[in-house]
Amino acid sequence: MKKILLKPETQRFLFFITLILFLDQITKYAIYSYFSSHEEIIKVFPFLNLVLVWNYGISFGMLNDIEQGQIILSTLAIFIIILLIFWYQKTKDSQLVLPIALIISGAVSNIIDRTNYGAVLDFIDFHAFGWHYPTFNIADSAIVVGAFMCLFVKKV
Repeated sequence: MKKILLKPETQRFLFFITLILFLDQITKYAIYSYFSSHEEIIKVFPFLNLVLVWNYGISFGMLNDIEQGQIILSTLAIFIIILLIFWYQKTKDSQLVLPIALIISGAVSNIIDRTNYGAVLDFIDFHAFGWHYPTFNIADSAIVVGAFMCLFVKKV
């Protein structure tokens, strides 16, 4: 039997995707399980709560009211994932391994939610001095951080 050896970059890429997917899905599972039988808010710090919010739109609840939104958003996410993979293959820039892995893992994790629940589970709730940031999750954070990292790597 022939062994398949992956390049170190590919190994790192798959490791980061697996790690973020696992962290996001396990935290969502824990939040869902807890809030199924407990209170509605966990106050972690004066500026940070954990809550359970079902997001039927894209980031920060935008486009919540679109009919067939889950199918459209999942299809769009898959298309973007494919584009990112092609972009990485074309550039072969090792600095893009982590940023693209973050974006892909966040997108895939939110697709998993849309498929399983018909919405994305958000739970991180920041607020301070009368300002309230939209509730989000680890996958959303991975997508945003990955996108900013891509901008800095490519100096766009």
